[in-house]
Amino acid sequence: MDRLQRWLRRTFRGLWRSPDFRKLWISLTVTSFGAQITNLALPLTAALLLHATPLQMGVLVALETLPFALVSLHAGVLLDRVRKLPVVVLTNVARGVALLAIPAAAFTDLLTIEILYGVGFFCGVQNVIGGAAHQVLLAQLAGRKRLVEANAKIALGETSAALVGPGVAGGLIQLLTAPFAIVLDACAFLVSALLLRRVRAPNDVPHDGPKASVAAEIGEGLKLVLRNHTLFALAWLSALWQFLHHMQIAVLILFATRELGLSAGAIGLTYMFGGLGCVFAAASAERLAARYGVGPTIVHGLILTALAWQAFGLIGGPAWLATLLLGLAMLLFDFGGVLYGINYLSLRQAITPDRLLGRMTATMRFLTVAMAPLGSLVGGALATWVGLRGTLLVVGVLGLSLSAAAVLWSPVRRHRALPAVAAE
Repeated sequence: MDRLQRWLRRTFRGLWRSPDFRKLWISLTVTSFGAQITNLALPLTAALLLHATPLQMGVLVALETLPFALVSLHAGVLLDRVRKLPVVVLTNVARGVALLAIPAAAFTDLLTIEILYGVGFFCGVQNVIGGAAHQVLLAQLAGRKRLVEANAKIALGETSAALVGPGVAGGLIQLLTAPFAIVLDACAFLVSALLLRRVRAPNDVPHDGPKASVAAEIGEGLKLVLRNHTLFALAWLSALWQFLHHMQIAVLILFATRELGLSAGAIGLTYMFGGLGCVFAAASAERLAARYGVGPTIVHGLILTALAWQAFGLIGGPAWLATLLLGLAMLLFDFGGVLYGINYLSLRQAITPDRLLGRMTATMRFLTVAMAPLGSLVGGALATWVGLRGTLLVVGVLGLSLSAAAVLWSPVRRHRALPAVAAE
């Protein structure tokens, strides 16, 4: 009990004393809880209700991430010219309204895979703009010296939702069916927008100075990333990771339902194991980065996700055993992924000048997540050729190869501490 109390005091000190940071934290935790439902309900709607093929599943995941390639760079220019908080609020409202189209179509027996495609793509656009705005707003509220702490606390809220949300999602999906469970996620986005109305962000101001053309400002963001060795290394590592991750996403739900024979409730339980890994990572990320260094923590998080990818393809046995093994693999994957993500975000924010934060964030998201649609399509296509299990095994082997490349060649591993001042 004493150890638990000490951990709680460490976790909720510092930035937690800021009422504006608390409001942002609560808002993001609410949306994260709702997102856990859609993350499970949307693919299950396609797989179970609409009987989607592996290729259709790949297209669905690809359309959710395609906006990163289409609008990220322009979003970066926009965010450096406007206040970020109103953008976060507006995109939350837009996503909430769009998600309501799925249960409405299901209620009227009009639901098709094309409607899922449209909603997924539209919400992806809002995620590109609103997600980038949220990352910049967080950096502005926290200040450079507390970036790891801020990202860890935000991740703790998101991952706490990941711990509870999948179990609730699995129960709701079995009770209401997948399309109608999405209503709760839509409501979460609308509630989040209301919570953000009274946040005060004095540093959230458009940057002064003459405005260049959109193309010139996009070019400035690209040059920053491509000429900075650390940002460029983070970009290629994350791009290849996203490619492999979305190969896995495209087939994992189909693998769990069709080859392992798991129910929606059992799959929700495995996602709760993943949420537990997220919570462990978020709670320990700041301490691990301080002890081992930001760069080594990024690389070791990457290695853990690769080991989990390999484990996915080896799972088998009766339903109870498959559920347990899949849950343990999800725990390992999410622990490594969150550990990697917190330090990755903190490092790239710390080395970027304030006036370029919006463009850096959008450029990095463009260069990295733009690979995700291709990964989804490759995953879906490969599964039709070598099967679902074979695709997961291929992802695991490639992930271990990427981890080896990060250990041997990436300059990221040499960063021990965050720089106090960003380099222009």
